[in-house]
Amino acid sequence: MNKPTIDEQMAILTRGAEFGDEQTKEHMREELRERLIESEKAGRPLRIYCGYDPTAPDIHLGHTVTMRKLRQFQELGHQAIFLIGTFTGLIGDPSDKDAARPRLSMEQVRENADTYIEQAFKILDPEETEVRYNDEWLADLSFQDVIELASHFTVQQFLSREKFTLRREKGEAIWVHEFLYALMQGYDAVALRTDIQIGGTDQLFNLMAGRKLQTVFDQLPQVALTFPILVGTDGKLRMSKSTGNYVGVNEPPETKYGKTMSIPDSAMRNWFELVTRWNPERIDTLFEAVERGEVHPMDAKKQLAWEIVAIFDGEEAADRAAARFQRVHQRRQLPQDMPTHRMTGPENVVDIIAGAGLARSKSQARRLVQQGAVKTDGEKIEDIDTSIQVPQGEEMVLQVGKRRFLRLVGDSD
Repeated sequence: MNKPTIDEQMAILTRGAEFGDEQTKEHMREELRERLIESEKAGRPLRIYCGYDPTAPDIHLGHTVTMRKLRQFQELGHQAIFLIGTFTGLIGDPSDKDAARPRLSMEQVRENADTYIEQAFKILDPEETEVRYNDEWLADLSFQDVIELASHFTVQQFLSREKFTLRREKGEAIWVHEFLYALMQGYDAVALRTDIQIGGTDQLFNLMAGRKLQTVFDQLPQVALTFPILVGTDGKLRMSKSTGNYVGVNEPPETKYGKTMSIPDSAMRNWFELVTRWNPERIDTLFEAVERGEVHPMDAKKQLAWEIVAIFDGEEAADRAAARFQRVHQRRQLPQDMPTHRMTGPENVVDIIAGAGLARSKSQARRLVQQGAVKTDGEKIEDIDTSIQVPQGEEMVLQVGKRRFLRLVGDSD
């Protein structure tokens, strides 16, 4: 297969990129094109990185937005660097916070970092990924080094940042160590000698700090590519472990599916665009169908939930999660006062129906089964010899006709 042209690579790599400033956007696009051309001429892959602070043990869908972009660079033959912020994580990035983050110990950061690589490789190619930890170089900086880095920035530059401005207006504390975060992240670019850095739109200041410091160290400044923030399951705040509105990469398929189904309709487009494998044309087609009333928003959301589970756990797991959600959702629509039948082992469906009084006799129970009037969790039963078994601690709903229901509960012997 032929390698995509420069124009095709640009279309892939800049898809979804946002800068909030048209001039910055055009400048970065121009620089990226130049780097791609130079890379092709020299036969040298570009070095692209994104950093992730292990402030919690789980990687969530919000992290995967930039990871998927790293993977695209990998697939085009470039060197992706997965940087774990073992040193920056001691402070925590203030870019997205209205208050100072609680500080973690090195032990906590290290413990969280141990889980990150395995989760990241659900998206990145483990054979082609360079994994680094920024305490490798940041821990060795002297106080004199820090002063030198700080001398290239002004206090006004930091205070102009949105979150700092809001905190200042409210009279809330802004700690000196929070200013150091951008310096440390900027120095990561120097230490890694990167060509491109990827981050969220709220990271632009930090990415630009990297460009500044690279020029100080006589390096070509990296291209900064920023991407929109994924909203959480509440549909309002950015996805975050601390606010609890997240979907974890390592959570069970049923949990991923269920959490996705809980998001408000207003958040669906943001999720489709940032965490699925769908192209823009397919996304547009779906939402146009929703607007015309041809596709119900619930059905669109089911496609989203299935896609997310399939990405991380495979299509079979996605099918199982969808089926389970359907069963649970259907149960919520059922009467709450239905009778209960406890089961310690497999029982014939006809015996259950007759024994529970859902039919006048076993003969009628058999006819109801043969007529397709009997269902378990929405699945039709048509064989009178069918045995039903419910695992201990779980339950199932038996429906006979339209209005007769029986809750089957798995019990111990």
